[in-house]
Amino acid sequence: MNPDRFERLVAERRVVVCAGAGGVGKTTVAAALSLLAARRGRRVLCLTIDPARRLADSLGISLAPGVEAQVGSELLAAVGAAPTGSLSITMLDPKQVFDDLVKRHASSPAVAERILANQFYRHVSTSLAGTQSYMAMEKVLSVLKSGRFDLIVLDTPPTSEALDFLDAPERLVEALDSPAMRWLVQSFQPSTGFSMRLLARGVAVMLKTMGRVTGRGFLEDMAAFVGELNELFGGFKERAAEVSRAFRAKDFAYLLVAAPTPSALSEASFFSERLRRLGLVADALVLNRVHSNAPVSASPGELLAALGERAVSVRPEQLLRAQADEQERARAEAPQLARAQELFGAEQLWLVPVMAGDVRGLSDLAKVSAALVGGAR
Repeated sequence: MNPDRFERLVAERRVVVCAGAGGVGKTTVAAALSLLAARRGRRVLCLTIDPARRLADSLGISLAPGVEAQVGSELLAAVGAAPTGSLSITMLDPKQVFDDLVKRHASSPAVAERILANQFYRHVSTSLAGTQSYMAMEKVLSVLKSGRFDLIVLDTPPTSEALDFLDAPERLVEALDSPAMRWLVQSFQPSTGFSMRLLARGVAVMLKTMGRVTGRGFLEDMAAFVGELNELFGGFKERAAEVSRAFRAKDFAYLLVAAPTPSALSEASFFSERLRRLGLVADALVLNRVHSNAPVSASPGELLAALGERAVSVRPEQLLRAQADEQERARAEAPQLARAQELFGAEQLWLVPVMAGDVRGLSDLAKVSAALVGGAR
């Protein structure tokens, strides 16, 4: 992948989805990519659905769910950002997004208030499988339509959840429109109340047990919530389909992040294949924390002089041992680099070198950004 191609990815796409295994530096890459776009003059929002707050920490800002925090313009200017560039970060609040969806599609404010006050809705909006992933997609689409940002960088959870993320609209609609949900509503008709005669014996025993655990009120709230959904389900289902289509649009890019290890590359390959089955393609693979096998050309005396100029209290032999260790790690990683190129091709492979210490703050992220631009193999 050449620098111009990576620049086009930042300049021409409206959404970049970063996905990969846990612990490979995906959050750092997402933040560095966001900073790169801001330095090129774009208005950028970095949205994380990972519950870890590493992204905010790496940018040196405090963050609360659902609140957008903007990196100060003077800080961006210090790392070479164009005056027109801006960088904001937000952490997903699934319930807030779901609440907005209910308010938008309910037939009246009264219906919306009944749903929002329902205790089963409070469970669904925070705990139902797929809710977080779908609401992230919903958030991306609503931000896109607002026109406030030129680029959204989406930092997803580790790979298995990221795969769920792409199927989330369909799965959530299926869960809310399932035969079991409709059957539950019929079992709690207001005119007849709760009647065990409507239920099969085995199911009745199950509901009795649930009633003892959760209380009958919870089950009735569940039925009432599903009943209310009948009124807004058409709009909700249509919106879910729109969200699903949007994530398959040409202005969405998918950036995979992996470490030069067999397990991380296997996950990246698996995710790439899953994208292909969905009719999508991985735009690039960022291989992060790659060790260098470059030899040291300076003599011990030259190293000592260079260290003295930088006031670094390390003996040349220590530096040489560290370099030998770096080269040994690079040789161990070489088969994985070859495998990555075989799986993704030279044009899609991007290498980011391992950095000394943790990546903290904008200056460190600027170094990662520079590696993204200049890191083609």
